[in-house]
Amino acid sequence: MTLRLGAREFPDDELAVMAIVNRTPDSFFDQGAFLDDDAAMAAVDDAVEQGAAIVDVGGVKAGPGEVVPAEEEAARTAPFVAAVRRRHPSLVISVDTWRASVGRAVCAAGADLLNDAWQGADPGLAHVAAEYGAGLVCSHAGGLPPRTDPHRVAFDDVVADVVRVVTGLAERAVSSGVRRDGILVDAAHDFGKNTYHSLEVTRRLDELVATGWPVLLAVSNKKFLGEVLDADKDNRLEASLAATAIGAWHGARVFRAHQVRATRRALDTVAAIRGTAPPAVSRRALA
Repeated sequence: MTLRLGAREFPDDELAVMAIVNRTPDSFFDQGAFLDDDAAMAAVDDAVEQGAAIVDVGGVKAGPGEVVPAEEEAARTAPFVAAVRRRHPSLVISVDTWRASVGRAVCAAGADLLNDAWQGADPGLAHVAAEYGAGLVCSHAGGLPPRTDPHRVAFDDVVADVVRVVTGLAERAVSSGVRRDGILVDAAHDFGKNTYHSLEVTRRLDELVATGWPVLLAVSNKKFLGEVLDADKDNRLEASLAATAIGAWHGARVFRAHQVRATRRALDTVAAIRGTAPPAVSRRALA
C-alpha cells in the first residue's frame, strides 16, 4: 500500500524518518528545548536538512505531569504548525495529540497527520482526520487513559493484543471516513507495556506488518531500551538504532526519532542490505 500524507507519497519500500519537535516545558528527552518558537523552527530546519520527511509536533508530555488543558495544547502547536507550513510547504507535518479539539485546530493550521498515541481515547479525533483529509496513527496503549503509566500490566499475548486493537481502530477510522491510504498503526512501545512486552513486540513486529497497515515504529530513546542497557535518556542512541534496524528489517515504514541523521543513516544501510536502495557510491573492486 502506498502511504499518502499531505503532498507526499511513500511507496511500501521507502523508509521514512519522522523527527520529533516537542513544544513542552517538561518533555522527557529535550526538557523544553523547543518551547521557544525560534528554537523549535531551527529544529525543524535541521531535521529536514538531516533527512526527515515528516516532523511530529507535540504539545503535551506523554507521561504523567502538569495538567495541560486542550486550549493550551492547541496554543503550543497550532500557530507553530501554521509557521512550519509556510516555511516548508511540502513537509509532512504530524501532531502528537489524542484530543479532537486540538486535532481540529492543527489541521486547520495545515497538519497532515494526527498521531494518536492513546488508543483512540477521543473517538472524535478520527472524525476530524476524515473531515480534513488528514492521516491518522492508530496505536495500542493497553487500554490506559492518556498520560498514565502502566502498573503490573499483563497480557496473554501482547502481540496478539496489539494486532487486535490497532487493526480494529484502523477499520473504525476507515468507517469514520479516514482515507485508508492515510492510516498507520503503532504498537506504541512503553505505552501500557513493561520492558518485556516492548521487547516481545519488537521481536515479533513482522506480525504487525503482516496486517498490511503501514507500521510506525516509535522506539527512540524509550524507557524499555534504557532498561535493556541500564542507561539514562542521553545514552540510548545505540539501542535506539539497533531497534530501528530490526524494525526496518521486519517491514516498518516510518520511524519516529530524536536523532534524525543517525536514524536516516541506519535506515539507508538497512535498505542497501535488503536490496531496496543502492549504495550512495559503488567503487570498491570495480576499477
